[in-house]
Amino acid sequence: MNGSITPLAIFFASIFTGNILLTNYLGMCSFLSVSKELKTSTGLGVAVIFVMATTTPLNWLVYQHLLIPFGLEYLRFIVFIIVIAAFVQLTEMTIERYSEPLYQSLGIFLPLITVNCAILGVSLFMVIREYSFFTSFLFGLGSGIGWFIAIIAMAGIRQKLRTAKIPPGLEGPGITLIIAGFMAMAFMGFSGMIALS
Repeated sequence: MNGSITPLAIFFASIFTGNILLTNYLGMCSFLSVSKELKTSTGLGVAVIFVMATTTPLNWLVYQHLLIPFGLEYLRFIVFIIVIAAFVQLTEMTIERYSEPLYQSLGIFLPLITVNCAILGVSLFMVIREYSFFTSFLFGLGSGIGWFIAIIAMAGIRQKLRTAKIPPGLEGPGITLIIAGFMAMAFMGFSGMIALS
């Protein structure tokens, strides 16, 4: 890790300049399919923040204290996926048991998170960039917040577009991808501030 970049700078950079969705295009499938409604986008966004902020430091612990000591670094992909899937399943069962209303509102979004490649991507970036435990937590939290901001902005724009006249060839996925491109360019405006590498 670059010693000149502080953990707090990495946190803010993961929200804006290194937005996992708009600069790395990870988690795009659920972003495009769920961002039709503001309510569902909010539910999924909050769930992504929670899971990303929790599984990134969990995967750091597994990588540093299990995979590296036993020389099993090459298994990180499968192990990270297992940790993410197990955590999401445990979270889903806990919410269902102790808060039925919350489970009813978030229940549909939690299984979607298991297959969200942004969650795995953040854990892999954390390893490649050699972040510490605390920095990994802030990176996961910031990446989740960045993903949340992006999907909320997209949902708001798509709701406004329902009353707009759009050429027939651009309706649906066409206009959504164009909007995502403009959003990515807008976030590129922050790129000179802090670079995650």
